[in-house]
Amino acid sequence: MEQLTIKEAQKNVDDWIKTLGVRYFSELTNLAQLMEEVGEVARIMSRTYGEQCFKGSKKEERLADELADVLFVIFAIANQTGIDLTKAFYENIEKKTKRDKERQKNNPKLR
Repeated sequence: MEQLTIKEAQKNVDDWIKTLGVRYFSELTNLAQLMEEVGEVARIMSRTYGEQCFKGSKKEERLADELADVLFVIFAIANQTGIDLTKAFYENIEKKTKRDKERQKNNPKLR
């Protein structure tokens, strides 16, 4: 499988929405869609790694597919709000590095 940059992924989502999806949903509809997809990830995580169990045929749900659904909606929201996620990601890592580089090393809960 080939490597894909964040910028390319954002473009792929934009192309898909404009050709197969017809148009972008509103920002609020996409927010609701994101919450729904995150909920599906939570359900799989709680049943796979937590104490809950799957119901009957739901065992076939795949975490990878649901995480990809989350990414798709995130890319869509970024596209429609004019956010370059590559730039935002690097800025976020820089912020976390400055703010947190020593923070977790001194966290007694992690020892």
